[in-house]
Amino acid sequence: MAGEKTSMGLDENIAGLLCYVLMWVSGLVFFLMEKENQFVRFHAMQSIITFGSLTVIGLVISVVPLLGWIVSYLLSLLALALWIILMIKAYQKTWFKLPLVG
Repeated sequence: MAGEKTSMGLDENIAGLLCYVLMWVSGLVFFLMEKENQFVRFHAMQSIITFGSLTVIGLVISVVPLLGWIVSYLLSLLALALWIILMIKAYQKTWFKLPLVG
């Protein structure tokens, strides 16, 4: 079964996966470049909001000595787990919505 192509000429599942590769940065790139495919735009926006929020929260919390560093480390583990799960779901062509973000 051939995948639907994006306006950039990529299969939508590949473009969806690439939205997460560089976390919020690649999400922003795909959100700005892809104007037609709603699947890719969804995953790009979810990447921006999810990893952008985790980045900002991690930076703010990391300035608190000890407790902030521990929480920042735990956020990093959460980001890693989300990164892997979201890339897999996008590759499988799943509209996987995170709570509060999707």
